[in-house]
Amino acid sequence: MTASLDACPVCGGCEFTCSEVLWRSLINEWQLAPAEADYINRQQGLMCTACGSNLRSMALAAAICAEYGAAGTLQAELTAPAASRADILEINEAGMLTPLLASLPGHRIAKYPDVDIHALPFAEESFDVVLHSDTLEHVENPVHALTECRRVLRTGGLLAFTVPTVVERLTRSRAGLPPSFHGAPGDVRPDFRVQSEFGADVWTYVIRAGFFRTTLHALLYPAGLAITARK
Repeated sequence: MTASLDACPVCGGCEFTCSEVLWRSLINEWQLAPAEADYINRQQGLMCTACGSNLRSMALAAAICAEYGAAGTLQAELTAPAASRADILEINEAGMLTPLLASLPGHRIAKYPDVDIHALPFAEESFDVVLHSDTLEHVENPVHALTECRRVLRTGGLLAFTVPTVVERLTRSRAGLPPSFHGAPGDVRPDFRVQSEFGADVWTYVIRAGFFRTTLHALLYPAGLAITARK
């Protein structure tokens, strides 16, 4: 399934590996069909051998580059003068994108539990870019969390994020269901608990948060999806 992915949008590498990261109990908790488990596995387990980015990080990088009209890699784009002038908020670590972003003078990272995405400790219109990767499914009120992302964005600023998405169903809250956790079998840290299983209506959460328009970027459908919106 890697044939249509010609090069890594993060670094330009052309070699990839893929490993299974889901385990049987998690597949059962999400009630994933074999094809669904396969593409969620690729979202997490398809890796660029050059930079170590997995597919969700690559999808996020490709979406950011597309929003700024960059024809090359995110790595190259971040060396441009405009990138050094941007104020960027990264909410939790976005995989292998974090070391690249951290090289920019305007980069800030907000990590749980020190920072709650429901109540970001920043003034309105503080950032040009807000990004997070596979974080929203772990928060209790995703619409409110996205509203906070919008609040701290400047006018014209970019929101970019990924979530694991089961594309042929609608979003399901796990409220009232047995607890389910990402990470690794037996890891029950609170920030790994799944609150929402996102489906094809994930874009509506962005609009409900006050954004006028949202864009779905498909690097490798249906596994490599990223969502962007402009304030």
